[in-house]
Amino acid sequence: MSEIYQLSLFELVNKIKSKEISCEEATKSYVERSSKSKKLNCYVEETFDIALKKAKDLDQSFNPDKKLFGAPIAVKDLFCTNGVQTTASSKMLKGFKPQYESTVTEKLWNEGANLLGKLNCDEYAMGSSNETSYFGNVINPYRNDEDLVPGGSSGGCSSSVAANLTSATVGTDTGGSIRQPASFTGIVGLKPTYGRCSRWGIVAFASSLDQAGPMTKDVKDSALMMEVIAGHDEKDSTSAKKNVEPFSSKLTKDIKGLKIGIPKEYKVDGMPKEILDLWDKGIEISKSLGCEIKEISLPHTKYALPAYYIIAPAEASSNLARYDGVKYGFRAEGKDLIEMYENTRAQGFGDEVKRRILIGTYVLSSGYYDAYYLKALKVRRLIKNDFDEAFKEVDTILTPTTPSSAFAIGKNDDDPISMYLNDVFTVPVNLAGLPAISFPAGYDQKNLPLGLQLIGKSFDEQTILNNAYAIEQNINFKPNYKDWWI
Repeated sequence: MSEIYQLSLFELVNKIKSKEISCEEATKSYVERSSKSKKLNCYVEETFDIALKKAKDLDQSFNPDKKLFGAPIAVKDLFCTNGVQTTASSKMLKGFKPQYESTVTEKLWNEGANLLGKLNCDEYAMGSSNETSYFGNVINPYRNDEDLVPGGSSGGCSSSVAANLTSATVGTDTGGSIRQPASFTGIVGLKPTYGRCSRWGIVAFASSLDQAGPMTKDVKDSALMMEVIAGHDEKDSTSAKKNVEPFSSKLTKDIKGLKIGIPKEYKVDGMPKEILDLWDKGIEISKSLGCEIKEISLPHTKYALPAYYIIAPAEASSNLARYDGVKYGFRAEGKDLIEMYENTRAQGFGDEVKRRILIGTYVLSSGYYDAYYLKALKVRRLIKNDFDEAFKEVDTILTPTTPSSAFAIGKNDDDPISMYLNDVFTVPVNLAGLPAISFPAGYDQKNLPLGLQLIGKSFDEQTILNNAYAIEQNINFKPNYKDWWI
């Protein structure tokens, strides 16, 4: 049998339930591999000893009715975990141990999953490369002549799943922070419909855009994770009262007759030929599966990034106002209260977080609110209307996930605009609140993974899961890296 850590989440759970593998053996496998993989810098908080003890307890109280029974899982350091340090990868929250559990992680533990630790991310989820983290950048398990970014903000999540340091994970997606790193590391990332998963207990970036979602080795694993983490939560006023479907058992490769839209606006200037070729490959596979391909128009796509980088910083500036050094977290000294506030925020936040707070405060200020923020909200509505019109004609929309493969660490450090452009294909989905999935579809000329994205109708995760699953089976993507970091 292959190493335990190489199994998919679905395979692992089934083997534990059939007693081919014990919970302790499964946990040990991931703990040992993670302990040898510190070069990747995925973990910011390890709970290995606690996980090993819990694994023994799970073996004693065997319960195969739980959907994730015995699965060792690490989570993004944005989810509050009771008694375990939660920092959002920021100096501002270093040492903060919440005395409560986020709804999403509580659902994981209630279904028998076992916490391995907290995963590195861009500070307060603000970034596309995991280079803004207070704890240093995460490294992509794929590489060429130099170390590459794993994408962001959920870079620790994507790298740890790709490198087999966890059986699965949950990340958060505000403008592509699940799907873009999934594409960069050759894994599956699902951003659910806004409101499908509770945001309670997740450190907030932009409250009208943030959404938790699974990051896994394959589509079936994502479907299983969705069954666990989705559902209404009375503690979250934006949580939708929607029934949770048995996504994994309803998964099918038969998508004959499905209508797939191809948006002409996503063919942007300067897009590499290999991205276009990958897109064409997805289209041809879809045709061979009996799908109907239809060109569609999403005319306001070009305004998505500018609108996003007004709305998201505005909400961030409001959400991050609570970090003042008074109630919890980092505090700097000052000769009076005002200087203490100023010093705390100056020293506690990194450059990218400060940049977005400044932008957000500016667009919300008197005299600029109407000119920028209100106009961006109107553009957001137009983008949503574009998708609504498109979905009158098609069932899903197929696009590339990113405009390139993973780039070298430090390449875009001095050019925030180039960094923001990484999210050009993912941001419109968040503005419209729709579900979307990224799945690995091939490699570029540098042998780095590339992903395709499928966008679906509100609360129709099942259709994009089925669509991705069918294409995935035809592509049969396999990781091609060697464990160079061990």
